[in-house]
Amino acid sequence: MATTVITKDNFQGEVLDQQGTVLIDFWAEWCGPCRMLSPVIDEVAAENPSIKVGKVNVDEQQELAAQFGIMSIPTLLVFKNGQKVNESLGLIPKEQVEKLIG
Repeated sequence: MATTVITKDNFQGEVLDQQGTVLIDFWAEWCGPCRMLSPVIDEVAAENPSIKVGKVNVDEQQELAAQFGIMSIPTLLVFKNGQKVNESLGLIPKEQVEKLIG
């Protein structure tokens, strides 16, 4: 499944109202580690069609970043049935992303 661009306007429907697992990648265009993690996130999305994967550009969605206390990027948040259950800060390998989503 392709990744979804998450904004403050669609966050409720795309994340909080979803049944199952949602992985959110908080990133920015200027962030080197974010650009390195992006293809890994895309791979995980393609290989796990049962989970929703979204990306939040922190420069464009500062409200969402503030809401979740995002102080450094990349940050990954995992939601299950609308509840945040896991998070990871910084660049991590694909295996750790897969463990994160369980």
